[in-house]
Amino acid sequence: MTHPMRISSSAATYRKENLVRLGLNPNKWDILIALAGNPNVGKSTVFNALTGLRQHTGNWPGKTIVRAEGAFAHRNKRIKLVDLPGTYSLQAGSVDEEVAREFILFGRPDVTVIVVDATRLERNLNLALQILDITNRVVVYLNLTDEARRHGIGIDVKQLEQQLGVPVISGAARSNIGINELLEAAHDVATGSVQTTPYRIARQEQTVEQAVASLTTVVEQTFPGLPSSRWVSQRLLTADDAVIDAVRSGELGRIGDDTVPENAVERSEDQRSKVLEQAQKLRWELPSDFQDKMTERTFQAAQQIAAASQIRGLKKASIDIDWALDRLLTNRWVGFPIMLLILAAVFWTTIEGANVPSAMLATLLIDTMHPVLRTFGESIGLPWWANGFLFDGVYLATAWVVAVMLPPMAIFFPLFTLLEDFGYLPRVAFNLDSLFRRAGAHGKQALTMCMGFGCNAAGVVATRIIDSPRERLIAILTNNFSLCNGRWPTQILIATIFIGALAPAHLAGLASASAVVGIALLGVGTMFVSSWLLSHTVLRGQATSFSLELPPYRPPRVLQTLYTSIIDRTLIVLWRAVVFAVPAGR
Repeated sequence: MTHPMRISSSAATYRKENLVRLGLNPNKWDILIALAGNPNVGKSTVFNALTGLRQHTGNWPGKTIVRAEGAFAHRNKRIKLVDLPGTYSLQAGSVDEEVAREFILFGRPDVTVIVVDATRLERNLNLALQILDITNRVVVYLNLTDEARRHGIGIDVKQLEQQLGVPVISGAARSNIGINELLEAAHDVATGSVQTTPYRIARQEQTVEQAVASLTTVVEQTFPGLPSSRWVSQRLLTADDAVIDAVRSGELGRIGDDTVPENAVERSEDQRSKVLEQAQKLRWELPSDFQDKMTERTFQAAQQIAAASQIRGLKKASIDIDWALDRLLTNRWVGFPIMLLILAAVFWTTIEGANVPSAMLATLLIDTMHPVLRTFGESIGLPWWANGFLFDGVYLATAWVVAVMLPPMAIFFPLFTLLEDFGYLPRVAFNLDSLFRRAGAHGKQALTMCMGFGCNAAGVVATRIIDSPRERLIAILTNNFSLCNGRWPTQILIATIFIGALAPAHLAGLASASAVVGIALLGVGTMFVSSWLLSHTVLRGQATSFSLELPPYRPPRVLQTLYTSIIDRTLIVLWRAVVFAVPAGR
């Protein structure tokens, strides 16, 4: 057992400055927790389980990346939780990776919680090992253990904990399993009550190891108190631009602990230049493939740890549902028609299901309540213009919007969210990938397009996953052709009025749904054409390849989906519609 780390007043000041630069106020909490992990591992579910409704979102300073923060109390400690962008690596190949790494390195959270997918342990450990190279204040949360058992995967948590040298908590965040244990472990590591001995990657071949050791000595002398001088040295030898800039600017020197003399935290520009010169000199002496070998060792270590921690002989489900569904939904011949049928079914259900409640609301709010309110206004002596403004204008406009738009939105948004939770939208992106590449755009634009169907603003923000500035700009310019969910109810309403009215009564819903699907396809087609024109004119270039991970199918959380859809989407869009409709009156 160890005591909590003491930080000198000078070092604490520098840490506070770094946190302020990262957009945080260190005076508002006692413990700072960072939440890290790969995409699609349930990180947001863990975040919500820990923070509840005590959370808010914003952007990282100078970035277009959304940051979620939450605050709560535990053991009389004020705890701040920061959800880092989901990333597969800390190599700073994208803005997401840069943000996550910068926060861990410069913000120095009191503990970093790494959420790991139990069904994909080996791949997830790659990121965990990279984080352990930077900081030893780590707790691993082994999530989705229920899904792992369903797939016949068992993990020896004690063995994994022994291999990694940090606490490992097994659980399933969707069912709130292991959350309390995770919170206790994070508190113990943050306060120093639990000592960790994190796993370190095996030593490199002799020439590389000598270069790393030599540069590490120089880095430690110039920047005392770094969480991992060896990791910084390795990144300098690989010519990591972000780390080089941090050394050059002196940001790297603004980190220290109680072992650092008060007058040794900041170093002169000359000393920092010597570090960069030494790194460049050693870099030229190393073999050209040393960086690839370093990466390979990380993957090998992840493979070995995963193999040592896996329990053999568990009974697997007789039918692999995920595999069977993917064979159908991503099939090159039937995948696209199935997508159209699913969209048509959603629209038809929305249109047909909204007819009766819309009529009931119109009868209640307009036919029944409106005359009563007008009579009430006259009885209390309201002037004719005030009575007309309030009840013939504001009330009628609001009642009309609620009666017409609330039912279809209350049906469509939950259905769309259920498809998201189920994991179907990434399959749509998979089916459209080849079409985007033929249009000269990046395959990841298929993902941003799917995000655009939920919200165009979210789709534009999601373009950060595209590394190429040219392809990212194409994705931003064409994302508006995705009909966001705020426009779906309006499209459904227009189709019902102008298309459904022309069809026989028993086919009105089908005709309206087909029209909306046609509008959506027209938007997607326009996106392809626009992308092709841009990539062959003002934004010329070749489309780059990428790998797309298909997350496992997950049972949708119906009650939570209904709640979030009604509160976060339906009511917000309805309010916007009312704001625009009220000034127009009837």
